[in-house]
This record gives sequence, structure tokens and C-alpha cells, in this order.
Amino acid sequence: MMDPNPISSSLLLFLLFFTPTMVAPLGINYGQIANNLPLPENVVPLVKSIGATRIKLYDADPHVLKAFANTGVEFIVSLGNEYLSKMKDPSKAQSWVKNNVQAYLPATKITCIAVGNEVLTFNDTILTDNLLPAMQSVHTALVNLKLDKQVTVTTAHSLAILQTSYPPSAGAFRRDLVNCVTQIVDFHCKTDSPFLINAYPYFAYKGNPKQVSLDFVLFQPNSGIVDPESNLHYDNMLFAQIDAVHSALASIGYKNVCVQISETGWPSKGDADEAGATPENARKYNCNLMKLIGQKKGTPMRPNSDLNIYVFALFNENLKPGPSSERNYGLFKPDGSQAYPLGVPAINAVSTNSSSSGGSGSTPSASVPPVSSSSGYLAITSDSVSILSSSFSLFLFPSSIITNRLRMYEVLSAFI
Repeated sequence: MMDPNPISSSLLLFLLFFTPTMVAPLGINYGQIANNLPLPENVVPLVKSIGATRIKLYDADPHVLKAFANTGVEFIVSLGNEYLSKMKDPSKAQSWVKNNVQAYLPATKITCIAVGNEVLTFNDTILTDNLLPAMQSVHTALVNLKLDKQVTVTTAHSLAILQTSYPPSAGAFRRDLVNCVTQIVDFHCKTDSPFLINAYPYFAYKGNPKQVSLDFVLFQPNSGIVDPESNLHYDNMLFAQIDAVHSALASIGYKNVCVQISETGWPSKGDADEAGATPENARKYNCNLMKLIGQKKGTPMRPNSDLNIYVFALFNENLKPGPSSERNYGLFKPDGSQAYPLGVPAINAVSTNSSSSGGSGSTPSASVPPVSSSSGYLAITSDSVSILSSSFSLFLFPSSIITNRLRMYEVLSAFI
């Protein structure tokens, strides 16, 4: 039978060891809500070609974890929101960790487990009440299996957990979430795990393109803004968002927590009412961001701290619901070609796996939930973006809310 993968073996070998000098190691989100994605083994050279050394999955797909064995790529694997209640049970948590983490170590470098996604902004008291106990139970399983020194436990938050985001120095958590967030951050400090935030400057521009500076959100040259309290200068919105999170953490007594951006990106295509969703803007956002990561440039508030950022996303995903932008966040198209020029060698016509449908993981015992993408990941935006403005508004910082099992975004107060 003819080899279904037309990529030559020599090109594969070249790309496996090729890391472009313009791009330092970065993270990438590998979502699989599609039916036309490449086989995981054919994804390895794509990841290597952009210099990515970290991947975040929305599940613990065994095919992906096996394909990346012995590559040195670090993984965050995930447990969906729908499994939080089950993970409170120590025996189920330990079974899950055995089947979905321990089974792939050390060949596959799993370094973190994300328990739930944007749970606190679902405004679901049952989910919220289950989150920390589930995280603690999974961590206890790691301790019991003597894996806690190499694998940490965390959860990803929406930027909407902030009550105030401007100026960055005044960043503060929502009052109704302060107690819960404090307990979670205390867990991070005790277990030396990162605090994850999903941040999308794109939604600020989409929500108010006439007032939000496109250059400011795309990391292009611009005059920027000065925080009136700290006098720190910001020339892009993402850094301002990150520092607002740093300030919020400091406001509850935690100044040295590792903050990572677990999702950020820009769509290359959108509907007529989705301003800014173009290949050129997506190229500028993601390529400029990767250059900043390569420069090891921290934020104004944390200039000596490396950026820990996971770009969203690796592929366009054709089964995602919502507006057209939802299906066009990928750096790559399903055939392996670049969605827009990335400044790295191109790979075309990667063979597809027609069974891809969200990256369901291995099937553990009946008492342990199968791995699947969190429902909180299924959509990034809603058809309507609510803009909350004030007399200070020149730019807006976006944050997200969750409605009807889909993650939706609204633009919250960042008044520049």
C-alpha cells in the first residue's frame, strides 16, 4: 500500500531536530475538536518546527502521549469539569493518575495536570465546591505514587475572575471569589504549582474596534500607556493583563506565585461582524508574541521573569461550535500547512485521522471517568460580546464568562 504520509523521511528528521533561532521554547495548546486532524505521530515535526517544547492537552489522549515519547516535549494533561466530583474520591483519582500519567512516564514528559477549566466563572456552586477537593485528591494520588516531585496540579482560570484589571497595579479578584481563589493559591504555594490564566486581547478589539488600538493588542509599535499608580509603561495589552493578575495575587498576600498564560491567541478568519479576525492580524499577534518569548522579556512588573505562555492553538478545529473565528485559531491547517506565514519551514499534506473528535483519552476502569475535552473548552466566544465601558474607556481588557456549557467572553473593565 502506498504510504499515506507524503512527507519525506529526510524532511521529518530535519524538522524533528530543527528549532528556529527566532523562536525560543514556547507552549502550544493542542485541541482536537475536529474530524480531519493529522495523526499524532505526524504532529511531532509540526510542533518542533515552531520551537514549541511544551504542549497543553484538554484531555490525556494516549495516542498523543505515545507519539511524543522520548521527544523531550513537556505536557500538561487535563481533566474536564465534568469529572471534578469523581476526582474527589481518592481511589478514583489514583486510578486516573496511574492510567493516564504514570503509564506514560518517563518516556513522555508529563509535568502537570490541569484539573478543570475556567471553573470559577461558570458561577456553578457545585463545580466550584468540587474544584479544590479534586485538585487536592489528584495531588495526593501523585504523592502516593511518588510522582509529586515531577508532576504538579493546577487549574486554568478565565480573566473574568478579576473584578478590576485597570490600571494593572490595581488588579483585584472578584469579591465573591476571593475566598475560593485564596484557598487555591495557597494550594499552589504549598505544592509549588503554577497559577494559570486564559487571556485574549483579541476580544477587546473585537468588542470595540473603534476605540481599542490594534497596534496595542498586536504588539506593534505604539505609544502605549502608563500605569498612573506604578508609573510603569505598557506597550501591549497582554502584558497589562498579566500584571493585573500579579497585582490581584499580591492583594491577597501572594507576591511570588508563578503565573502562566495557559491560553492566548488570535483567529485568522471570522464572520463579517468579527472585527480583526484576519490572517495578517493573527500572524502579527502570534509571531510578535513568539519573538517576545524568545527575547526572554518579562512584563513591566516582572521584568526578570520568563514568560510562560501557551499559544492557542496548534490547529484549526472544524467541529467547534460558535462563530467562524472559533474554528480558525490554529497556527496550522489540518493538512499541516501554515494558516499564515510563520517564518519557519512549511509542511504540507499531513495524513489525517478521521476519528479525531476531541482527543478522548484511554478508557480506564469503570469506576474512573474516561478522559475527554472539558466542556469549558468547546467555545471561546459568543455571538454577542458585552462591552462594559466607562468615561475612561480607550482600550478594553477582555474577560470571559460561561453560559450554557460554552465558554463565552465579555469585555470587562480595563479603562485606558
